[in-house]
Amino acid sequence: MIAFTAIITELLDAPVRPDDHFFVDAGADSMVLARFCARVRQRPDLPHVAMTDVYAHPTVAGLAAALAPSVARSARTVDDVREGYRAILAELVGADVGADADVFADLGADSMTMTRFCARVRRRDDLPDVAMTDVYAHPTAAGLAVALAGDAGPVPDEAPPALPVPTGTTRAYVLCGAAQLLTFVVFTLAYGTLLGAVFQWIALGTGLLDFYLRSLAAVAVAFTVFAVLPIAAKWLLVGRWTEREIPLWSAAYYRFWLARTLVRTNPLLLVAAGSPLLPLYLRLLGARIGPGVVMLARTIPACPDLLTIGANTVLRKDSILSCYRAEPGIIRTGRVTIGARVVVGEASVIDIGTEIGDGGRLAHASSLHTGQVVPAGATWWGTPARPGGGDPGAGVSATIGRARRAGYATGQLGWLLLVWLPLGTGVVDVVLASVPTLAAVIGTGAAGVVSSQLWLDALVSSTGLLLAGTAVGLFGAAVVARVLSLGLTEGRPYPLYGLRYTLQRTVLRITNVRFFTYLLGDSSYIVDYLRIIGHDLRRTPQTGTNFGTAVKQETPFASSIGTGTMVADGLSIVNVDYSDTAFVVNRTRIASNSFLGNRIVWTAGSRVGDDCLIATKTLVPTDGRVRTGVGLLGSPPFEIPRTVARDSMFGHLHTGLDLHDRLRAKNRYNRRTIALAVAFRWGALFGVTLLTLIVAALLAPLGPVAVGVQLLLSLLFTMTYTITVERLTVAGRRRLQPRFCSVYDPYFWWHERYWKLVVQGWDRMLAGTPFKNLVTRALGVQIGRRVFDDGCNMTDRTLVRIGDDVVLNAGSVLQCHSQEDGTFKSDFISVGTGACLDVGAFVHYGAVVGDAARIGCDAFLMKGEDVPAGAVWEGNPAAAPRSRPAPAPLLNGETAR
Repeated sequence: MIAFTAIITELLDAPVRPDDHFFVDAGADSMVLARFCARVRQRPDLPHVAMTDVYAHPTVAGLAAALAPSVARSARTVDDVREGYRAILAELVGADVGADADVFADLGADSMTMTRFCARVRRRDDLPDVAMTDVYAHPTAAGLAVALAGDAGPVPDEAPPALPVPTGTTRAYVLCGAAQLLTFVVFTLAYGTLLGAVFQWIALGTGLLDFYLRSLAAVAVAFTVFAVLPIAAKWLLVGRWTEREIPLWSAAYYRFWLARTLVRTNPLLLVAAGSPLLPLYLRLLGARIGPGVVMLARTIPACPDLLTIGANTVLRKDSILSCYRAEPGIIRTGRVTIGARVVVGEASVIDIGTEIGDGGRLAHASSLHTGQVVPAGATWWGTPARPGGGDPGAGVSATIGRARRAGYATGQLGWLLLVWLPLGTGVVDVVLASVPTLAAVIGTGAAGVVSSQLWLDALVSSTGLLLAGTAVGLFGAAVVARVLSLGLTEGRPYPLYGLRYTLQRTVLRITNVRFFTYLLGDSSYIVDYLRIIGHDLRRTPQTGTNFGTAVKQETPFASSIGTGTMVADGLSIVNVDYSDTAFVVNRTRIASNSFLGNRIVWTAGSRVGDDCLIATKTLVPTDGRVRTGVGLLGSPPFEIPRTVARDSMFGHLHTGLDLHDRLRAKNRYNRRTIALAVAFRWGALFGVTLLTLIVAALLAPLGPVAVGVQLLLSLLFTMTYTITVERLTVAGRRRLQPRFCSVYDPYFWWHERYWKLVVQGWDRMLAGTPFKNLVTRALGVQIGRRVFDDGCNMTDRTLVRIGDDVVLNAGSVLQCHSQEDGTFKSDFISVGTGACLDVGAFVHYGAVVGDAARIGCDAFLMKGEDVPAGAVWEGNPAAAPRSRPAPAPLLNGETAR
């Protein structure tokens, strides 16, 4: 009790008595209590405190009484626990279970079976809880009993009460949506009208020089207006951001949403990633950013005033630090403080209320949770992060000064304003003027709309644009990038913000055209495409599904992938290392006969050899011995079985004389799917082109305003068209169904077709509005009322069920399928009323998130997990926090067992 009192008194800087209510008497909020829990976790002499404990016992005396061991509660013996575990396992596997039988090797259980085992155990008050990390570390009933019985603590008298669910009123929800809709319409019309006026004025030019000068002047004015507007709007709408709670759907939330949307639509962001312009832009928005900061991530913090970054710090690609998060009923803003000479790794997540000291390191695919502080000079890894390996820093340096940075930024702006934008604007204007039908139908009214020539020209123009765009994209990725890469040598450091840096950033952009991987992924043809653009795949045998639809790299010319390796989706190949002054290209080698799950970040220094399974969202180790013939799971990673009997039951289909026939049948189906996908995209382009001609015929008297109307109608058409195509796709088999089958099963081919005809991510522009829920419901998700969706990704929408007042933070994922070594699995995901998925949380298929439960920042909730109502789970893999230490991660070559 004394220790608890001392900690909370220090945090509040005011005396707290044992019977003072934390929220009512002491004036603490959940942010302070989160720091309190973090401080307690750092004290080995104190029992673990979770936020659920704080809400259930909101006084020092109540916490101490609830968490202290009680003599009246009988401890469980190892024998009792072992027999309890054996009984549950026997029921699940349908056979007698020996105390020393390995659940994977001897019983043939898989991870789905063991997640059900963990859920059954959690319902037994007489048994200590088991997490999947415990199962992998101690895969026998006897081992689990010995490891858990002694540390399990007393048997709880009753489960903690579920957290209350703050909800906004439906009236506020509707009024906020109406205001957001009005803002969207007005902004789109104004933006389109300005574009219309620009094109109209440029069209008055005579000759190429006059066209260019008019384009230059118009672009300069428009760019300045749209670059300055977000900055001015932020200061006028909110002034300086402070740490606060903003009720969802309130007037204050509307201002938050509007300011966030505007600062993320600045045209400066066209060239900002990896440029000195991005730190400058954030400084203008109020962020405290030191000199020499390198920001390779595209995420713009919504509350920049709360962001502090010291000098010479590097933030790698795909890292997230938004300075806010959504919780049930509120938006909570908070500070993020990053010291000088820090490196934040690829795909890392930094929550509010966190700090990294000078010279600190946060590894790739790791996260910092509220209250965590990385000491100066320390390297942390994992989710949540802890001291360990995985240093993301690059040991390269060069001499560059402020003049070089300023010159590079000026050159970028000059190239954008003097070349790309005016030439692009002039070309568009010339193309529009050269279309005979467009000039002929302007102002003709209904007679022009029914003209056959109008429809024919729309057909020809849309087809030409699609073919030309595809050809230019392929030429850039296969030829231009290869020529540019000749100026870069592997292993040789180059200074930032020079010619070589420009070459590398250009190669990155033109070899990561999502259209091609999206079109060719999940088929045999993705291997040929990746080989054409520069990947070393010379000995890769075809399986028909070697890679998913999302593969990206820094440069394909320093990437080697071994024979027989398969990749699910979301692979990010990191083969360029950056410091604050230099970069170097290092070859990445992905070993043979391996399987990589979803959302894997693979770096040049990865210590993984042949025949490994890398599970979804696993942090790939970069130190210690080279792992071979094992599976890796979690962040930090620990070893699991490479495969189990259930996952290998379709292995015979990948060999034999009839493999060729199965592969040929899949390829035929995939070719039809690719043709449908191209036709779908052509249909969208044709519809927009036709709509443009119709607006020109009917609304020409409106002048430039007609362009604003056309832009608004085109957005509405694209949304309606996309929803219709997706619904028709699943209508053939009604809704997606849970499956366990081979990748050569025709159902899986149809499920792949669903992914290819579904355009992922387009609805994120509606994030934080009620219209995101309307679109989600139209796309087949069973979704409740007043859901706050800030940009959740749902890959298999008709398998998702979401309750009322759920909060889905940006970067969260609900993925209802998995593919492992040629085996496809899918199942439902249910998210209960009032539940919350924090930033970057990933929920796998078959999982159930109970009412008012919370999945922590960057957590990975494994397949089949059942999170109790009101529980808070965090980590990768996710589990309820507890004082007993988790299985040891892989450090310095040591295994988890």
